[in-house]
Amino acid sequence: MYTCKPCFAVPNKLVIKLYLPSIHSSSKDTSVKTHQIIQGGNFWAKQRIPQLNLVHNEEDPVNPEVQPEEKETIQSNQEEFEPAVPDDTPMDPLKIVHLDLKGAAPKVKYLEQIFPLLSTLGANGILLEYEDMFPYEGELSILKSSFAYSPEDIEEMKSLAKRHKLELIPLVQVFGHLEFVLKHEKYFKLREVQTFPNSLNPQAQGSMDLVQDMLTQVMKKHPEAKWFHIGADEVRGLGESEDSKRWLETNNGDMGKLFLNHVTAVGRFMTKLKRGIKLILWDDMFRKLNSDTIKGLQELASPMIWKYIPNMDVKEIGNYISKYEQAGFKGVWFASAFKGASGIDQKWTPINHHLKNHLQWQKVITSMPQYKSVRFQGIALTGWQRYEHHTVLCELLPVAIPSLAVCLQTLKYGECFIPGGIEYVTCCFINDKGASFPGSDVYEMVKKINDDLESSVKKIMQSYHVKGSFSPYHRKRSFANPRNLAFFKDELKKLMDEWDSFLLTFRQNMEAVFYPDTLEEWLEENVNGHIERLHGMVVDVERIIKLNGQPKVDPLRKR
Repeated sequence: MYTCKPCFAVPNKLVIKLYLPSIHSSSKDTSVKTHQIIQGGNFWAKQRIPQLNLVHNEEDPVNPEVQPEEKETIQSNQEEFEPAVPDDTPMDPLKIVHLDLKGAAPKVKYLEQIFPLLSTLGANGILLEYEDMFPYEGELSILKSSFAYSPEDIEEMKSLAKRHKLELIPLVQVFGHLEFVLKHEKYFKLREVQTFPNSLNPQAQGSMDLVQDMLTQVMKKHPEAKWFHIGADEVRGLGESEDSKRWLETNNGDMGKLFLNHVTAVGRFMTKLKRGIKLILWDDMFRKLNSDTIKGLQELASPMIWKYIPNMDVKEIGNYISKYEQAGFKGVWFASAFKGASGIDQKWTPINHHLKNHLQWQKVITSMPQYKSVRFQGIALTGWQRYEHHTVLCELLPVAIPSLAVCLQTLKYGECFIPGGIEYVTCCFINDKGASFPGSDVYEMVKKINDDLESSVKKIMQSYHVKGSFSPYHRKRSFANPRNLAFFKDELKKLMDEWDSFLLTFRQNMEAVFYPDTLEEWLEENVNGHIERLHGMVVDVERIIKLNGQPKVDPLRKR
């Protein structure tokens, strides 16, 4: 066993050093390099990643108990990709890092630096949730973002993943969370609920054609993929369209079958499109269905059980595993979270929250030998960037790299006993000289904004002379004693200039990692309101001082 020992190398932070077993331990994936990462306090300063020359927070499950479905066939004239996927999937479970591209998608140049780091930390796969960052073509071109990856970008990411031994798994939603598709008027007719863009109407003419076209285009860019994730979580409003209501009336209200028919049809299409492809889907829509109902899907896909809370109920997860084993699934996946699951507008990652989640998942993983006919295939460390397409950004990826490092190492080496009450944990690559990892400049600057921007503005707003002589009433009526304003004018101007200078550098650092739309959105949500307040105060104080204490402007006075 190993222990965790705190060292206070960083003021007001707790640095956790993991003292691991000998590198000659029987653990298959322990290496000298990784051992150095965890123990070497100056590792990150010395081992800068080189430039390469070449890349759900709430459950909404189906409610009613339903009856077993009858298998349906699907006709498709889509081409089949050759060759078939060889059955050489690694026996060791995968540790895959989820990149949620529905917001703040990183540039490929940043992925060049991140992929080798992920591999070094213990990851061996990437779950790439494209959303609107895929370069859709033809009729689907309307779906892609203005900053969508190019086909060349995708080839670069594939090359980088292969170079660093990372299994690349595409994720395309096919049922719920299709907001990025159904927001377009062209596809309003395919909505399950006409006023909401969340979910696809599985009975509407054109729905399956849309899904097949999306999947075909993505598979053409990933013909070598062994695994493919089809999403299918949180199908909001299922059963509410007139089409679905009519179907339910003739099928005994079988909501489970309504869901399963669609995902089964998608599964059959995918296996015809690419022989041997292994499909994954989120499990939440299965949770209130009995095992007999789910049977029939086990030959097509494996469920990914997700839970992101720190106090996750291990017994509850065990019940899901037992149900899926009874349904005939040969493998199950798990999904934890290293960011994006602790608050819809979270901008600073609470590492202890995510560490606890992984410690709970570690208990589940160690319990897997008791299940005789279902195998643990891997775990996805999800990094949600938005809760859904229309919501605000969660933590930026560079901000969550320390959390990701802690979570990956926890999965790799097992339980780590952390002293209680820790708000943030850092893992050796943050020392008294600052952070040292790809994107650490963004990490440091977001921390300063999170810690100081709002509080610095509030502090000057609460100062004696601002409260007493520069209230909204005084500013609106241009009425103040210049002597009183002089007490804080220079300090106010200095604060504004310091933040303006800081934010100029912040913009440059962000632009190295992200596209312009991310920078614009993040600043609008987290910075602009405070900076505009500062600028407005400076303009007003300079204007009112020039009036030399003249009588106030009375907006109620008759002219």
